[in-house]
Amino acid sequence: MSRGTISADEREAGAFAPLRQPGFRWLWPAVVVSYVGVWGQTVGAQWLLVNGPNASVTVALIQTAATLPMMLFTFPGGVLADRFDRRWILLATQLYVAATAVVLALLTAAGLATPPVVLSFTFLIALGGAFQLPTWQATLPEIVPRKELGSATRLEMVGVNFGRSVGPALAGVLIALAGVPWVFILTAATALVLAGSVLTWRRQPQTVAPRARERFLPALRAGIRYVRHDASVRRILLKAMLFIAPATILWALIPMVAREQLGVSAGGYGALFGALGVGAILAALTVGRLRALMSTNTLLVFAGIAYALVLAALVLVPVFAVALVALVIAGAAWTAIIATLNAELQVILPAWVRARGLAVYLVVFTGSQAVASILWGQLAAYAGITVAFLAAAALVLATTLTGLLLRMPETRGVNPDAIAYWADISGLIELQPTGGPILITVEYTVENAEHAAFLATTADLRRSRLRNGATRWELYRVAETPDLFVETFAVDSWEEHQSQHQDRLTAADQRIEQATQSYISKPPTSRHLIPPDTT
Repeated sequence: MSRGTISADEREAGAFAPLRQPGFRWLWPAVVVSYVGVWGQTVGAQWLLVNGPNASVTVALIQTAATLPMMLFTFPGGVLADRFDRRWILLATQLYVAATAVVLALLTAAGLATPPVVLSFTFLIALGGAFQLPTWQATLPEIVPRKELGSATRLEMVGVNFGRSVGPALAGVLIALAGVPWVFILTAATALVLAGSVLTWRRQPQTVAPRARERFLPALRAGIRYVRHDASVRRILLKAMLFIAPATILWALIPMVAREQLGVSAGGYGALFGALGVGAILAALTVGRLRALMSTNTLLVFAGIAYALVLAALVLVPVFAVALVALVIAGAAWTAIIATLNAELQVILPAWVRARGLAVYLVVFTGSQAVASILWGQLAAYAGITVAFLAAAALVLATTLTGLLLRMPETRGVNPDAIAYWADISGLIELQPTGGPILITVEYTVENAEHAAFLATTADLRRSRLRNGATRWELYRVAETPDLFVETFAVDSWEEHQSQHQDRLTAADQRIEQATQSYISKPPTSRHLIPPDTT
């Protein structure tokens, strides 16, 4: 399906264009190195358990332990990333990961790495990632231009898959030569590499004035409200969940495929991950060009079908060479889907809530992985690897075909930059920032012939108010004056309403208000109602 004519400004940059940006060129390689350590730790943990009792379940639980912190703590991490300097959050998380990995290495060397210990420390190390990932992803729009976000996101996925391939390969070598404790030392060392890069990063001066720091709980609630009331964000999240839940069987049970279906050692296991990394690189080089030839929806459908076929091929044709080729395709398909969804989300999220929105995406991503990994592990233990993979392939195919109905939102031409078009609110009774709640009323005079058209626009107006901070919204008609309508919406505090005026409204919100006001016969009148005991 053709996307139509794309202007030079809308056309995506080349695959490696983000590397021309100093910030990305400095930080991204260090982030990739940290992924090598994280995936090495995961493989080291899995290898400690792969020969133990109930291996199908315990090995799958490593994936759950590695992803559960994302589900539980990524959103608070996103709130912090929207409130504090992201540079220092990245630094602190890497120092924490390094210290935790060293402790796990010492426990393993002492022979104390029981399954509960391994699972617990896998959880603790992943906890650092729950704060790192939303912070790093929210930093991307700061260090690369808007048209390079898609390329930067695919390079990020290349980094993830490079870590998935090189990390296990290095882990396999270290296990064979020196033992599992050195895998965890590798994790600590790679975390320190990223910490050093962040510490020496020459951050570009910000072009906009820093915003007042939001309080934690109000910021948490504001992020939830935005995601809840933005239809485009919800659709992207739903598409991600529908794909990830069945597709994650590959990451959860590939050690069992390597051992039971293919009969390979640690070195062969690393080669399988290497094939996934090659596929990710191929996706980074080609997806940008494919998106110029087909719609986002078409690309997602083709990639989903390819992934489903790979899952089936891995268990129906258990030949090592075939598995390598299939995993190249799987790495390309996975990267194409995940990077596309991530990039589309970054394009539409406003700066004030970007880290929180990406954090919700990561919660959905990793939560789907955590829950699905347990279920796939149980199914494999009960019915066997072949049945589990064929069931997952069928589900990937079914959920992919829903993309023909559940289409991606249009993001071309979307500009999430804040614009301050509401009237100045200075000169009102002085309020404390935490004072509230505040009730805002807007009166509209609408001629009788325009009532139906006016009311048709207010559904979008309601969503705009709620996603930008309103806790409730209502519309009334004045009985004594039938042509007078009164909109009311409430916000928790005065600082919340000031944020609406200063940095939450976008061109999309302005168009919604203009559509509503196109049916009124005189300018609207607004009032701010405050608690009666305010002095």
